[in-house]
This record gives sequence, C-alpha cells and structure tokens, in this order.
Amino acid sequence: MAQAQAVTLSYEDGTRAVELARESVESYVINGQREQPGSMREAFYARTGVFVRLTSTRGRGRLRGCDGAYEGSDQLGHLIVDSAISAASDTSCGSEVEAPELPNLQISVCVVRDTTLTDDPIADIELGTHGVAIEGRGKQAWMYPTLPCENDWSSFEYLDRTCRKAGLPKGAWEDDDVSVTLFDGQVFREREPEGTVEELD
Repeated sequence: MAQAQAVTLSYEDGTRAVELARESVESYVINGQREQPGSMREAFYARTGVFVRLTSTRGRGRLRGCDGAYEGSDQLGHLIVDSAISAASDTSCGSEVEAPELPNLQISVCVVRDTTLTDDPIADIELGTHGVAIEGRGKQAWMYPTLPCENDWSSFEYLDRTCRKAGLPKGAWEDDDVSVTLFDGQVFREREPEGTVEELD
C-alpha cells in the first residue's frame, strides 16, 4: 500500500480556498479572465491535489460543475483557480455557468491531504472521508468524498458508480488491471451561496 503525505489546512486557509474558488468562477464567468491568487497564504504553496465543486441551490439542487485532480504538480493556490475555472466551463457538466447563476451557486473545495493506492478498497475506504479514483484499461474517473453520505451509498455502490463514471463495468474495481486510489480530503464549503464557510467532518 503506497501512501503520499500532503498538507493540512487551518480553518482560515480553508475559508480562503473557498473564497478564491468563488472569485475565480466569478472572474471567469463575468469577464472571461483567469483570477490570479495574489499574495498567497503559506499553505497555498504546497503541491497537492484539489477539487472544486459547484452546486446550484435552485430547485432540488444539482451539480453544475466539478473538476480537479487528486495529485497536483502546481502550487495549491494556482490549482484552486484552474479547477474552479474548469468546473465552471462547459467541459465539466456540459454547459458553462452563466452570470445569472452565480448568486445560486454553492461552492465546495476539497484539498487532498494524502492518497492511498489500495488493494482492498472495501476494508480501507471510510465513507465521507475518502474520495475514490479508479484507473484502468485506458479509462479513469474520480468521485468527490461527500457523495456517498449525500446519496446514502454503500462502499460497494460508491466504487461501482465510480467505475460506471469511468466507462468500466460494475465490479471492475476488483480486477487486477484496475487500480483504486483513495484520497483523504479536507472539505470546506459555503453554508449557503456567498455565505460563511464550514469544514465538513
């Protein structure tokens, strides 16, 4: 079992990460520009993975975009900006976020603390803590760590749905030619659009 250590953010760092993600989405959607992280907090110089998730509070709420990577080669501050822009673009959920949607977007950021390449995902996975990345047969996909708790999925269903997202058959995560990486992430999100930030346990 391989493991790579990364960074742990303070609440203040997490709050700033969410604010930076929102600023990046708004700058991209309104002006078509890439936000610069500016004077970054010390933790934002770390090279680790990050995911930015955008959900709409209209109606029953729906995913408007999610992008990122569980391993990062760039500094965290820049990865937050790039992931937020990608999540808001039409490459994420098929349609670009538009300016009238911004007041109804709830923004969540998952900063990866460590990753584990596991041979026994059912034993190792902690629902609500771990995101899942599956790769094999030239295909790959990942799932945000809060999804199983939001949708009442079992570990088996979580893994099967990640396989399906990757275009792999159900149960492919058990095969030798498919790898499963668990990423432990700190998740910070707005309690409501443009509102205060909370860290999810």
